[in-house]
Amino acid sequence: MDGREFYSSLIRLHILHHAVQEPIFGLGIIEELARHGYKLSAGTLYPMLHDMERKGYLYSVEERLGRQSRRLYRATDLGKMMLDDAKQKVRELFGELFEE
Repeated sequence: MDGREFYSSLIRLHILHHAVQEPIFGLGIIEELARHGYKLSAGTLYPMLHDMERKGYLYSVEERLGRQSRRLYRATDLGKMMLDDAKQKVRELFGELFEE
């Protein structure tokens, strides 16, 4: 078992957390997630970002940098509300998982 079905939701929470704080972009969030032990390819991340945008948790804009451009993602109000709700649930679960 590789845990992907469990980690998928954690990755989405991590994405939302960063998208609330500042604009994020694909390669940047791949590198951030790698620092936390998640090894994602662009082929895994971008469909996740597009799904989160389609569901209204993120919105994106294209930023031009000279000849290059990149898509920046930010959390929507719905995304912020979902993150706040998830934080409560994670806090409760964390307490149960680690209570002694």
